[in-house]
Amino acid sequence: MNSRKLTKTHAHAQLWKGGLAFLWAVAFLVMVPVGQSAEPINPLLQEFTITVDPTALVPPTSWNVPGVTPLIYTMDPISSEALKTTAVKELYLKPGQFRFGSFTFDFPFIVSREGLLQFASTLDQCVKGRGTQTLTVLCSHTQPYPQEPDY
Repeated sequence: MNSRKLTKTHAHAQLWKGGLAFLWAVAFLVMVPVGQSAEPINPLLQEFTITVDPTALVPPTSWNVPGVTPLIYTMDPISSEALKTTAVKELYLKPGQFRFGSFTFDFPFIVSREGLLQFASTLDQCVKGRGTQTLTVLCSHTQPYPQEPDY
């Protein structure tokens, strides 16, 4: 009878340990919010979708963001893979400084850690989208008034 009582006590102890392990597992799951990993993510490695809309540029031309899109300065512009101003394009950019460039107009812009665009206020007549994720380029030249073509 004594050994039976010991076995029963041992079984209760094992059950108690199993229940305690279960409670610890539940507590850990509650501490880590759903959809987040326990490992911290470097905010500078996160990519954001930035939409570039150069469709207002007349006449249509090619554009690029160096280091991200194909370059516009190639030996054969006819077969170049450079992006055209006739279409809106989504780019996946990490926080940092970039440059939009066409043959006649270029300017720097920043993607913040929150994924929002920043650029100089002096560009407000030609560039829209500060504080958003859509960069809209309105001018073919630095000045928004009509100019003679460079070609």
